[in-house]
Amino acid sequence: MKLTRRLFGGAAMAAALMAGSVATAQEDTVRIALVVKALGIGFFEAAAKGAEEAAAELGNVEVIYTGPTDTTAEGQIEVINALIAQQVDAIAVSANDTDALVPVLKKAMQRGITVISWDSGVAAEGRELHLNPSSNPLIGNMIIKLAADELPEGGKVAVLSATTTSTNQNTWIAEMNKVMGNYEGIEVVGTVYGDDLADKSYREATGLMQTYPDLDAIIAPTSVGIVAAARAVEDAGKVGQVNVTGLGLPSEMAGAIESGASKSFAIWNPIDLGYSATMLAYQLATDAAEAAPGAEIPMGRMGTLTLDENTEGAMADPFVYDASNINDFKDIF
Repeated sequence: MKLTRRLFGGAAMAAALMAGSVATAQEDTVRIALVVKALGIGFFEAAAKGAEEAAAELGNVEVIYTGPTDTTAEGQIEVINALIAQQVDAIAVSANDTDALVPVLKKAMQRGITVISWDSGVAAEGRELHLNPSSNPLIGNMIIKLAADELPEGGKVAVLSATTTSTNQNTWIAEMNKVMGNYEGIEVVGTVYGDDLADKSYREATGLMQTYPDLDAIIAPTSVGIVAAARAVEDAGKVGQVNVTGLGLPSEMAGAIESGASKSFAIWNPIDLGYSATMLAYQLATDAAEAAPGAEIPMGRMGTLTLDENTEGAMADPFVYDASNINDFKDIF
């Protein structure tokens, strides 16, 4: 087991044998470092709460929540070097740079430390697995489902995207179109682009409502666009007629939920992310699972992570925020 790498080495073995059960209990503690992009960010502080939840559930885990003071690769490298010196059992990192962290993380793995990435990934050679918050198909399905759930008899929806060349936006919209047949009576009447600029997104949303007076919903898979569209609906006096949904942040969308301009929206839940990353790191550090293509690794209450050929996996559907839970998250991120 990776967990016992420090125990069975010369003087360490002798000391452990002399100290008896107390030393054994101490060595059985799995120390998992949750390395975030930077300290003081609400999203990552929420992830740390999830990590502590997992630790409490597992019982023999100590979570070390750490990160640099600014979002730089250099800061994370310094933090990771310190963790290697401390001989932690596992490092779970949300990376500031896909490639720059690889050498130091390789060094950690060579010392027997489990390394995974989550949220923001590391190149495959620098980690054992990567936990994506969700997947393109799951996101594509969710954004149309949120609109369709409020239109049981069908209706007209439009899409407000970021830029015409935005890879993730275009992929999510393409995935949405693949599952349109699952939502009877829903018609996508148009797609416009706000370039992730608040003013332009507002104008495009306003233009959609003018072009399609019987429009029922605007789907904005962009945190800038969804806020601008909600404001446009409010200013047009169409709250209750046009529902704005898509992907957004609770802190920015709380007002739209309160006004009724948005019934619900989605984004990943950082508490679930921190919880899942800790569970996965524990499974690998204790040799209860191996990160290999096709592997299915338990994540506690979040189910099972299935790894693809790149040893990456998707945690879950995007988490839905609405009037029932927005107050729990609006001050977090």
